[in-house]
Amino acid sequence: MKHKTPTEKSSLHPRNQHRNRYDFEKLTYNYPVLKNYIFINEHDIESIDFSNPEAVKALNKALLISYYAVAYWDIPKDYLCPPIPGRADYIHYIADLLANSNNGIIPKGDSVVGLDIGIGANCIYPIIGHHEYDWSFVGTDIDENALQNCKKIIGNNPKLTDAVSLQLQVEPRYIFKNIILSEDRFAFTVCNPPFHNSEEEALKASLRKVNHLEDKKATKPVLNFGGQNTELWCTGGEIGFITQMIYESVKYPLHVFWFTTLVSKKENLKSIYKTLNKVGAVEIKTIEMAQGQKISRFVAWTFLSEKQQKEWKFSI
Repeated sequence: MKHKTPTEKSSLHPRNQHRNRYDFEKLTYNYPVLKNYIFINEHDIESIDFSNPEAVKALNKALLISYYAVAYWDIPKDYLCPPIPGRADYIHYIADLLANSNNGIIPKGDSVVGLDIGIGANCIYPIIGHHEYDWSFVGTDIDENALQNCKKIIGNNPKLTDAVSLQLQVEPRYIFKNIILSEDRFAFTVCNPPFHNSEEEALKASLRKVNHLEDKKATKPVLNFGGQNTELWCTGGEIGFITQMIYESVKYPLHVFWFTTLVSKKENLKSIYKTLNKVGAVEIKTIEMAQGQKISRFVAWTFLSEKQQKEWKFSI
């Protein structure tokens, strides 16, 4: 007999819509294709095979349709298919970060603009951020095909048309150059940086992940959440990418209130803090997030003085 009773995932942010177990009855009603991937696991609970990329993508579609009023969403084969609950957590904690700088009130509305560095093909952060807080976004990437897919998602969801704009980074070695213009004022940046230093490292990590999910020894890497080379690895890996981001952020101290980025490897924090202190960040924060047994985090920094922070206008 299968158990349907939702169990709260108390580790997720209090406003996260995914604190309960997946409501497969609701999800399959809104996206019937998901039924093909549901089975009863050893605990007599409905689940999907999270090592199967197609199952993960179907779950994402169902979640976006059911909780974020998305009419259309799809990604090309082998592109990153991010776990929705974790991405939603990042957005909700960003909202708390902004509220702390706004007399405890979460600033809402399209005049609050976020910069999504490496939006990928999935457009996840703008979808969640706009639905939950009515924020606007600029999404950037070095992959033109990824941006074309985002354009298709936006075009098939009219509510996103005026809320999300896309920009190709024509010089892949840079992050903010060519993107942040003199008149821009971003309330925050979000980024899911490439974790690995090489393709080989990315595939080895994927193999370990799949073996853990399936409790068996696989020999062929399967990227269950997908991912193109530029999404998964870069020269210098995560720490190299974030270090570059920090050094570039110095040039735009008045254009962004909070620069933020996910940091997957806790051991990188010491180096990140050292670099941030070196460049003179006024305030630095590490916000921890938990999804089940996994602890993730993002680092936030600003160059605005206390006076400038108080004078910042979230609503234009």
